[in-house]
Amino acid sequence: MSPRLVVVLILVVLLLVIGFWYYRAQQAPPPPARPIGQAVQLAAPLGLPPVPVPADNPLTADTIALGRRLYYDPILSVDNTVACATCHHPDFGFSDGKQFSEGVKGQKGTRNAPTVFNAAYYTTQFWDGRAPSLEKQAEGPVENAVEMAHTLTDVEKKLMASPGYREAFKKAFGADRITYEMVEKAIAAFERTIISGNSPFDHYFYGSDQQALSDSARRGLEVFRDPKKGNCTACHTIGENEALFTDNKFHNLGVGVKFGKTGEPELSDPGRYKVTANEADQGAFKTPSLRNIALTAPYMHDGSLRTLKDVVDFYVGGGNSNPHLDKEIHALDFLTGQERADLLAFLESLTGEMPPDVGPPLNK
Repeated sequence: MSPRLVVVLILVVLLLVIGFWYYRAQQAPPPPARPIGQAVQLAAPLGLPPVPVPADNPLTADTIALGRRLYYDPILSVDNTVACATCHHPDFGFSDGKQFSEGVKGQKGTRNAPTVFNAAYYTTQFWDGRAPSLEKQAEGPVENAVEMAHTLTDVEKKLMASPGYREAFKKAFGADRITYEMVEKAIAAFERTIISGNSPFDHYFYGSDQQALSDSARRGLEVFRDPKKGNCTACHTIGENEALFTDNKFHNLGVGVKFGKTGEPELSDPGRYKVTANEADQGAFKTPSLRNIALTAPYMHDGSLRTLKDVVDFYVGGGNSNPHLDKEIHALDFLTGQERADLLAFLESLTGEMPPDVGPPLNK
């Protein structure tokens, strides 16, 4: 056998070995997406309970830092124009101040961007609750054709092409290969730090500081809690030791109801029903927390109410009638002008402190 033929055979064997190795590597299961390093504990502010953290995604300094970087980086979108922070920015109370957010190529969605403040306490995510966790919520906008218009696989490829991200993921998860499960766990870890309490209400109600609320806000709190007046705590709960201001349930208020030619009410958005196919969930949407509500206009799932006064007036009118209207919704037109003003003062007292280290990172 000639030396040249031997060299050719060796090269063929090497190519086969490399090809087989690459094939096995592609078929291998992805590396475990569990954070490494020392877990950190978040101190809940006055008025809020400990932050729920899933067992498979303990908070670490490295995952939080990585999640913060990803949150503000438009690399997750197909054309590098839209980041999580585009629609959920601290300058707008972690919303965006618009009725409908704009995604790639200026496309608009059909629902208002909810705030990320205290989203860690929700038992489901999105207005219709279609995601069971913050981790799974981080998949939706990336794959939505109107928002980021990307794929999870292509996001992995873009991040793997970045030496800086490869190093950051290695530090956070101890793996050489980046998977989207790691991406969503990092973003969720950061979002769990966006908690806000220590509001004037908290200092008054839980801190026994009688001077923390104005007279008007104190009267508004009584209207808010009184089952014969506002009855607001039926959905926006206040507990003995903490207040989430949400029951984590879904309710039909008649928001977005339109009346067709027959005069019958028609729902413009099926809400929770699209997830459950349960007729009772027609037009029902998740109860948002009222914390920092003064910072997150416009309001409701369709952004149809511009101001908090509009919201109070909507409830005073008893919502919009439809066959699935929640049984707790009824007209409050007996409230006096002063009581309505007091309710507004109370809602404004729910503005809490901005947590540290949640703005855009100084070094990406």
